Amino acid sequence: MTTAAGGSFDGALRIQGRVLFALLMRESITRFGRANLGSLWLVAEPMLFTLGVATLWGLSGLRHGSGVSPVALAVTGYSSVLMWRNAVSRCSSALEQNRALLFHRNVHAVDVFAARILLEALGATASFAVLALSCAYFGWMPYPVDPLEVLAGWVMLAWFGASLALLVGGATAFSSVVDKIWHPTAYLLFPLSGAAFMVAWLPQGMQRLVLWLPMVHGTEIIREGWFGSRVHAQYNVGYMAASCLLLSLGGLLVARRADRRVEQ
Repeated sequence: MTTAAGGSFDGALRIQGRVLFALLMRESITRFGRANLGSLWLVAEPMLFTLGVATLWGLSGLRHGSGVSPVALAVTGYSSVLMWRNAVSRCSSALEQNRALLFHRNVHAVDVFAARILLEALGATASFAVLALSCAYFGWMPYPVDPLEVLAGWVMLAWFGASLALLVGGATAFSSVVDKIWHPTAYLLFPLSGAAFMVAWLPQGMQRLVLWLPMVHGTEIIREGWFGSRVHAQYNVGYMAASCLLLSLGGLLVARRADRRVEQ
């Protein structure tokens, strides 16, 4: 993060806050502009994607023995995917699109990543909250049984998305191939991410396979908090936390080295 050489810690924090706020405003205006809905598209865009998937799954008429409706499954599952996937996708091209900014003394690669990660997290969170509570109000899905557990799972997914975004985004400074590989990889991860299933619904061998993916644990936590005893969730908080911690350390290290490489 940005430091102020010879200055106080409070001064460094103020500079860091101004840098991050400026990058957030710049990113928001660049992506959504000032006309029409403007920055409201930050919430509306993921809502439209999730609502479209929920509608298709609802029209399919599929039912599971757990009693979870397709709409509830889609809202909790696809929103969870957007929470981590969008942040990584935005960061995978962040350095190339903001290369000129990195020549400012107080702007570093991790600042650019942090702005995009925060923007995507805010959009995904607001979208999930509005859409899920609206569906619950109209009776299309139940209200959460344990909101705090839902929040805990959501925070874990946000941590996973942020750490993976730092790692992938920083790696693009060393090779543009990383960006090209990430996008098909994201699509391949979608059917394995737990968005369309609960782990307990899978055969034993498949369960062991998908539980290697950290995001599956976060989705299982969210669904247990939302549906309670209706579902049998399988997750390991310690494993997910350890995975996110390793990804975070690796991402910060790569982002720091990416700074030096971009400025050369």
